[in-house]
Amino acid sequence: MRFLLVPLLLTAAAGQTYQPSADNLKAREWFQNARFGMFIHWGVYSVLGDGEWVMNNRKMTVAEYEKLAPQFDPTAYNPTEWVALAKAAGMKYITITSKHHDGFAMFGTRQNHWNIVDATPYKKDVLKMLADECHRQGIKLFFYHSELDWHNPDYYPRGRTGQTAGRPDSGDWNRYLEFMDNQLRELLTGYGEIAGIWFDGWWDKPDADWHLDRTYGLIHSLQPAALIGNNHHHLPFPGEDFQMFEKDLPGHKTADFNATSEVGQLPLETCDTINNAWGYNKNDQHFKSTAQLIRYLARAAGYNANFLLNVGPRPDGTIQPEFVERLRGMGQWLNRNGESIYGTRGGPIAPTSWGATTQRPGKIYVHVMDYDGDLLALSKLPAVKNARALASGDPVEMTPVTGGIVLHLPQARDEADTVIVLETVQ
Repeated sequence: MRFLLVPLLLTAAAGQTYQPSADNLKAREWFQNARFGMFIHWGVYSVLGDGEWVMNNRKMTVAEYEKLAPQFDPTAYNPTEWVALAKAAGMKYITITSKHHDGFAMFGTRQNHWNIVDATPYKKDVLKMLADECHRQGIKLFFYHSELDWHNPDYYPRGRTGQTAGRPDSGDWNRYLEFMDNQLRELLTGYGEIAGIWFDGWWDKPDADWHLDRTYGLIHSLQPAALIGNNHHHLPFPGEDFQMFEKDLPGHKTADFNATSEVGQLPLETCDTINNAWGYNKNDQHFKSTAQLIRYLARAAGYNANFLLNVGPRPDGTIQPEFVERLRGMGQWLNRNGESIYGTRGGPIAPTSWGATTQRPGKIYVHVMDYDGDLLALSKLPAVKNARALASGDPVEMTPVTGGIVLHLPQARDEADTVIVLETVQ
């Protein structure tokens, strides 16, 4: 039997009285310095090659959807290559789906049989393999975990989605929350040090009592340094450690599902896709260019945020070449310009039409992206001693003017982002 329900002994006060530990505060600082991570949406849905919402979008019942599991056999999965690719791209952490909205666990959970070990011919715990490899290669690992579940009959009353899954019109909500917490307990006790939990799905039942204080208290008690984020599209709730924005830069509200444009005081992260899909979609050829992705990374850093960039592996466990090409291209740019991204904070000039700025003590990095002119006027800066192109080290002429400086930009520009570093008087 792989079914196991562990009694939950934590009180509701755990999340409400949460005070981040010294290790947690240190992890938050590391997170802000990391700036770039890999998002991985992978599950049994990849068999159909139509994205991670295919069960809901095609109105598949649980019985119909369960037929995908015997076809999911990722024999080409190589976690060593995945982690090496993340490192080659310049990424410092990986966030992978432990369970998506279809309820399918990508690890050997003991809470039910709907998981990659018990329900597929592969019969291996891909998350354990990835966790071991991340630890070996020095990459931090986060788990995405869906609060929403279209498969579990105890996810009842049902929310806004999953209405056509054919589940009975009954269930025990509190039992479902215990099920979710027990899966989280497994992830936080069986996979070594975990950098954090990335929640999604609260928005499906925003009026429900999710007992977040209990869940968050459980996580912080098992791994005090682990960071908690929740993709609920609101300002962070008590007990959370960073604020996330889906397909939006901080302070923007271009995606309809983002309920607020407010930016809080916690570390920030924005996530987006290389094409238009999170999970593998064989027909989606709308790939963003390497230059577009580099510019998004720099703009995110200009807003003081990390960029979590998604790949959706194929059902055999390989990552499609269009993704690999772009990730390696980003890594090459970061090899030349990483100083302007890693360990920086948002610069004195907010991202604007021509580019963005980032900074660290004594240096301001000017990211020139969408600008064809030879002269670039900058205002509201501290006193600047000199300027140079970051990638080449060549000096850049500058002219002091009232209220700022004018940069004489180099003729040779990077297609994606030319970075000029200004050394300032401290």
